[in-house]
Amino acid sequence: MTETPQVSVMVVDDHPMWRDGVARDLAEHGFDVKATAPDAPAAVRIARTVRPDVVLMDLNLGETSGVDATREITAELPSTKVLVLSASGEHSDVLEAVKAGASGYLVKSASASELVDAVKRTAAGDPVFTAGLAGLVLGEYRRMADAPDDGPAPPRLTERETDVLRLVAKGMTARQIAEKLVLSHRTVENHVQSTLRKLQLHNRVELARYAIEHGLDEE
Repeated sequence: MTETPQVSVMVVDDHPMWRDGVARDLAEHGFDVKATAPDAPAAVRIARTVRPDVVLMDLNLGETSGVDATREITAELPSTKVLVLSASGEHSDVLEAVKAGASGYLVKSASASELVDAVKRTAAGDPVFTAGLAGLVLGEYRRMADAPDDGPAPPRLTERETDVLRLVAKGMTARQIAEKLVLSHRTVENHVQSTLRKLQLHNRVELARYAIEHGLDEE
């Protein structure tokens, strides 16, 4: 039986005790903690080298914010996912992080088990948000979808890709989609990756936004 590959992570936070504590907890739960970073420039520089599966990103990092680091990392390393772990639950912070490319947003009041589960799900490609924040993000995307768009026609998706995209917009995980469509988990992931390439998007959060903008979540 093939073992599940160890998820590699990097922890970014300007508070040494918090940063080291989170790194230690994740290591104890079987994650491969590649590195830690105290600020945004170091986070970007180290991420380029270690290329972790998931970056746990604080937002308040001094002169350069975690949002800026998130934007750079997700633009340069599309296979690396950023999960924000912040003390702030302000709506503006959540939306800015997601627009910068974050795959999810967790507040620091989350329990250790919630953090472990969130990192696993983020590595698997699922959008992960502290309760109440997912609705905020989807609501903002619906508001943006009402704005007129005179851009070029979107790329053509296959019928099955559209089916998968519609369920992503409804907040379903890859495993739930596989059960719903009677497909293997790997097949669903292949459809998701193909759709991401066609639409030139980076993660499931952006896929959900695209689907909402095109009314697929209401079908």
